[in-house]
Amino acid sequence: MLEEDMEVAIKVVVVGNGAVGKSSMIQRYCKGIFTKDYKKTIGVDFLERQIAVNDEEVRLMLWDTAGQEEFDAITKAYYRGAQACVLVFSTTDRESFQAIDSWREKVEAEVGDVPTVLVQNKIDLLEETVIKSEEAEGLGQAAEAEILPSLR
Repeated sequence: MLEEDMEVAIKVVVVGNGAVGKSSMIQRYCKGIFTKDYKKTIGVDFLERQIAVNDEEVRLMLWDTAGQEEFDAITKAYYRGAQACVLVFSTTDRESFQAIDSWREKVEAEVGDVPTVLVQNKIDLLEETVIKSEEAEGLGQAAEAEILPSLR
């Protein structure tokens, strides 16, 4: 097989507490679909999207993990082989914000130090916001991760 025939694929795990909008965010990014209806992810879901990086086609494989404790044993197995991580918290849920360090530690325990971004989701719900922008920025600095705001 020629080098130019080889596909570049990157496994990205998307983690965070339940109901922070991980599935909605991935659905919107991969399929252009948004739904307000909450449907709990059971175990792990998987979507992918082709993107161009430096004029090269790359297949992003996005692993949407369940955020509930009862799925911990299942989801940890899916972290293996991840080359990047997206940590997600909801700006309307302080507990999800406080859990980010724990999520990062779980991923690092399985795959080591991988490129990570922090997504502050649901920023469009201004009247329900419980996380100040300074707090989010501080968390991003502490996690050594770029913080990306996202609408629900």
